[in-house]
Amino acid sequence: MERDLGPLAEGAASFHTTRWTIVMSAAQSQAPGAESALAQLCRTYWYPLYIFTRRRGYSPDDAQDFTQSFFLHLLEHRALAGVDRLKGKFRSFLLASFQNHLSDQADRARRLKRGGDKEFVQLDVEEAEKRYRLEPFECLTAEKMFDARWAMTLLAEALNRLQQEYATEGKTSICDALKVFLDPVNSRAPPSYQEVANRLQVSTGAVKTLIHRLRKRYTALLREEVGRTVSDPAEIDEEIHALCEALVATGGRLGL
Repeated sequence: MERDLGPLAEGAASFHTTRWTIVMSAAQSQAPGAESALAQLCRTYWYPLYIFTRRRGYSPDDAQDFTQSFFLHLLEHRALAGVDRLKGKFRSFLLASFQNHLSDQADRARRLKRGGDKEFVQLDVEEAEKRYRLEPFECLTAEKMFDARWAMTLLAEALNRLQQEYATEGKTSICDALKVFLDPVNSRAPPSYQEVANRLQVSTGAVKTLIHRLRKRYTALLREEVGRTVSDPAEIDEEIHALCEALVATGGRLGL
């Protein structure tokens, strides 16, 4: 039986700039801004790779070193130069590439100290370890944890964009009051409509309308984020299904 994805399965994605576009530009050219764009991509997705490494039994230092050196490898060695971006999902490609990188490091029986004393992106390992200690590991493989954290990263990116949009419109208080209704894993019970209405000083009917608008925009932004990690718009729903399954496997114990 198919899972009801609710708002995740609605709307259309924008494909103006995909994750593939950014990494291919950084790997194959010296285009202005390519390196900074790749660095931003690394800052977004480093934690799922970090937690994958830790789940495989590596120490925090090793996990940091391997994650940092992997991103340096992508940039400096043009590791993506021969990749066909029209095949596969960016999530799957990145994990497979990272696994190969870990294997190469083990074969050489050494680690690259943060890329030879060079840091491509700042990694907040102390904060990462705090998050890592709260991760639900029971019966979850490193791959499943990676997928779940990848999903949460996309959710967080969509939420950040949503909050920025509401702030630009001078509606920060509305977003702050209603964002609890966007909880993807139902980890906390939302307040009643009346409580929110009292907080915002509007009617309960207005609250329902505001929640509907918030969810609709959040859904559109989330689909854009997912769309940027696949090479074909037709793959969006399939990817959403896979990421929803990864979240379900965690039992609702992940936080943004």
